[in-house]
Amino acid sequence: MERLRNIGISAHIDSGKTTLTERILYYTGRIHEIHEINIIDTPGHVDFTIEVERALRVLDGAILVLCSVGGVQSQSITVDRQMRRYQVPRLAFINKLDRMGADPWKVLNQARSKLRHHSAAIQVPIGLEDDFQGLIDLVKLKAYYFHGSNGEKVVTEEVPAHMEAIVAEKRRELIEVVSEVDDKLADAFLADEPISSSDLEEAIRRATVARKFIPVFMGSAFKNKGVQPLLDGVLSYLPCPTEVSNFALDQSKNEDKVLLAGNPDGRLVALAFKLEEGRFGQLTFLRFSHQFLGNFYAIGHSRGHAGKLLLYLEWIVLQEILLRMDLLDTMTSMNVPEPVMSLAVQPVSKDSGGQFSKALNRFQKEDPTFRVGLDPESGQTIISGMGELHLDIYVERIRREYKVDATVGKPRVNFRETVTQRAEFDYLHKKQTGGQGQYGRVIGFIEPLPADSPTKFLFENMMVGQAIPSGFIPAIEKGFKEAANSGSLIGHPVENVRIVLTDGASHAVDSSELAFKLASIYAFRQCYAAAKPVILEPIMLVELKVPTEFQGTVAGDINKRKGVIVGNDQDGDDSVITAHVPLNNMFGYSTSLRSMTQGKGEFTMEYKDHLPVSQDVQMQLVNAYKATKAAE
Repeated sequence: MERLRNIGISAHIDSGKTTLTERILYYTGRIHEIHEINIIDTPGHVDFTIEVERALRVLDGAILVLCSVGGVQSQSITVDRQMRRYQVPRLAFINKLDRMGADPWKVLNQARSKLRHHSAAIQVPIGLEDDFQGLIDLVKLKAYYFHGSNGEKVVTEEVPAHMEAIVAEKRRELIEVVSEVDDKLADAFLADEPISSSDLEEAIRRATVARKFIPVFMGSAFKNKGVQPLLDGVLSYLPCPTEVSNFALDQSKNEDKVLLAGNPDGRLVALAFKLEEGRFGQLTFLRFSHQFLGNFYAIGHSRGHAGKLLLYLEWIVLQEILLRMDLLDTMTSMNVPEPVMSLAVQPVSKDSGGQFSKALNRFQKEDPTFRVGLDPESGQTIISGMGELHLDIYVERIRREYKVDATVGKPRVNFRETVTQRAEFDYLHKKQTGGQGQYGRVIGFIEPLPADSPTKFLFENMMVGQAIPSGFIPAIEKGFKEAANSGSLIGHPVENVRIVLTDGASHAVDSSELAFKLASIYAFRQCYAAAKPVILEPIMLVELKVPTEFQGTVAGDINKRKGVIVGNDQDGDDSVITAHVPLNNMFGYSTSLRSMTQGKGEFTMEYKDHLPVSQDVQMQLVNAYKATKAAE
C-alpha cells in the first residue's frame, strides 16, 4: 500500500498533460510503445468542468502541469482552485523546457503570485530551449541526463562545475521555503546544521502531504526529459491511500463524520464518481475503502435512496459485507455547478421519440451538469448545460449515436427571479359548484433569504394553533413551491425566497389538499409584485489574452457588452484582461474576438454568479415576455 498512488494530471489546454501521461505510462511499463495512448482524459474546456471535479473527488494527489512559455493561464487557475476545494496535495511540473521562450523561473513566480502557491523548485535545468540537456536534483545534488531513443536510460552524474553556484543558491531557497512550514527542518536551518538529502526529502514530504508546500519539477515530456524524476517525486512526496483522511457520513448517527481507515479491515464504503452507458449496460466507476480479490456484489445507497444497486458483478457474496450492511455510511457528494444555458430540442420524426428519450436519460445519468426539463407552456423538451459547446456536443451525439435528427431552438440564458423585500399575503380560495366545494385560506408573508443561505427556497410553518389541520401543510408547501417555479416577471424560477405561513382558515367539509394547494399558488401570485421582484442573470468570469495593440478595442467591446473589467495585466507582448460579463451578451463572442484581433486573441469563461439585471434590461425582458404571451 505504501507504494500505491492515486494521482491525476491537470492543466490548462495545450500544456502537455496528455503527452506527459503517455510518457508516464510508457516508463512504468503500462504501454510498450509511445503513441499507443488510451486514457480517461478530462476535457480542458470550461464547459466540461464537471469531468475535472469528479476526477479530483477520488484522487489522493495530483500533478499540476504548467507550460514554461504560457505560464499560469486561466484554466490553470480554475483547476488549481478545484484541487484546493477537494484538499488534494499536489506537485507542479513545468513542461516544454525545450520550447523557444521557455522561462521556468518566471512560471514559478507566477504560481506564487497568481495561484498563491507556497512553492520552490526541486530541480534546476541544464540549459533551456534547444540547449536543454538534463536536470539537477536539488535534494540529492545529482545531475540527470536522459539517453536512448525514448529517453529511457537515465544517466546520473555529478553537478557540472559551472552550475555549482546557482545550485547552491536554489537549494538554499528550497530549504528556506520548506522551513517556513516545517518546524523540524526550521530548527536545523536556524541552528546552521548541515541538512542531509534524506532530512530535506522527509521535510518536503511532510509539508506536501499537509498541503503546506508544492514542490516544482521541470522537464520536457515531448523530448522525453524529466519524466522519471517526476515519477520518483510522486512516490517520494505524494501520499499513499492510507495517509489520506477520507470521511464518510454515518446515516445512523445524524450524518456524523466517520474516518475511513483505507484498509481491507475497515468499513466498506464506495464512492460512485462516474457513470457510463455502454453496449452491455451501465458501467459504474467507484473508489473503494476496501481492497477486493475475486468477484463480489454490494448493495449501495446514496443519501435518501437506501437499497439502490450501485455495483453488481456476480452472485458471489462476501459474508463480511452482508454482516456490515447495518453500517449505513455515505460519502459527501462533489460540487456540481448549476446549468447556465438552455436549448429547446425535439426530434424531427415522431417515430424516433423512444430513442430520443433514451439518449437524454443516458446523458443525464453520465453528466450531472446536463439537465432535461419540459416547458409547461410550449410542451417542448428543454436541455440545460454549462455553455453553447456543451449543449452542441450533446445534440450532435443524439444525431450520431442514436440516429435521431433533432430541431434545435435558439440558445437561451437561464435567468432567475427573486424578491427584494417582504410582502404579506392573505388569500381565500373558495369555490362552490354544487356538491363538495373548495375552501382554503392562507395568511403569511414572503421575504428574501439571506445572501449566505444554503437553500434557495425555504417554507416555514409558524402558525400557532390548528386554524389549518396539519395534514394540509404539505399541500400548502407544495403549492408555494409550484408557484415559485415560474415568476410573473418573465416566467423563470424564483430563488432565494422564504415563505412563512402565520395563519389561515379551513372548512370542515370543503377544505382539501387541492383547495389549499391552489390557495398557496394564488397567494404567491397575489403578493409577488409587492415584494419588488427583480430578474437575475448569469454573470461569467471572462479572461482574455490579446496582443497589446488590440487592448483598447477589446476593452471597449467588453464595455459595450455591459461587462465590468476587474483586472488588466501584462504578459510579454500580450494583455491579460479579466472581466465579469453577462452571459446573455456573450453569444458568438469567439467570432467577434477573432475579427477584432486578426485571429490572435483567445478567451475562456466560467460561471461566476447570478446577479440582478439593470432596470432597462429588466423592462426589455418583461416586455418581450409579455409580447410572447400575447402572441400565444
